[in-house]
Amino acid sequence: MDRVRKGSTDSHLRSTEAVTGYNIEAGDVEIGHVDGFVVDDEAWAIRYLEVATRNWWPGKKVLLSPAWIERVSWTESKVYVHLSREAIKNGPEYIESRAITREYEGRLYAHYGRPPYWVHDAEHKPSLSLSEA
Repeated sequence: MDRVRKGSTDSHLRSTEAVTGYNIEAGDVEIGHVDGFVVDDEAWAIRYLEVATRNWWPGKKVLLSPAWIERVSWTESKVYVHLSREAIKNGPEYIESRAITREYEGRLYAHYGRPPYWVHDAEHKPSLSLSEA
């Protein structure tokens, strides 16, 4: 997976660059800001938002799945997530210099009590019928 900071200039979409810096709000409490994105370069999907919590807690970054976003306020420059402040605070730390392994992702999804994206992807993958094989 690749880390990106710049996005498309398509006027119908917000670029990752435009959203970088948006505050993250859990419940009614700001807990950090979007510091970057992790993109799955095989599936062309944004897998995670990098959240820097250093202004709230000492130097920690965490990853949050875009699927956990409740809403985005373009006027307030905020991303609202349906997670608790404590869950994010105690989430697995993201260290940019380390590869994101399936084991790390498993811990991440288990921590937040959410089904992992690869289970969902596997359920919706088209299968070949016997006549196509």
